[in-house]
Amino acid sequence: MREIVNENIKIILIYLLIINIITFFVMWLDKHKAKRANWRIPEKTLFTLVFLGGGIGGIAGMYTFRHKNRKIRFVIGFPMILIIEIIIFLCLYFI
Repeated sequence: MREIVNENIKIILIYLLIINIITFFVMWLDKHKAKRANWRIPEKTLFTLVFLGGGIGGIAGMYTFRHKNRKIRFVIGFPMILIIEIIIFLCLYFI
C-alpha cells in the first residue's frame, strides 16, 4: 500500500514539475509577444495553467520577466490559487 502511495506522489511531483516549466515558458512567450505587439496568449489560458498546478512557474515567470506584475488579479490571483491548491493537497494527504 505504501509503495502505491509513494508511486502516486512521484507521478504528481513529475506532473507539477512539467506544468510549472510549461507555465514559466508560456509567461516568457506572452511577454516576448507583447514586446513585439504580436498576437497574445489569453489571460484565461495563463490562469488555467496556474489552476492546473503551474502556480510556482506562473509566479516565477511573472516576476522574472516583469510580466503581468502590475495587474492586481495576477499579483493576487496566482498566489491565491497556489495557496488553495497547497491546502487542498495537504488536506487530502493527511486526512
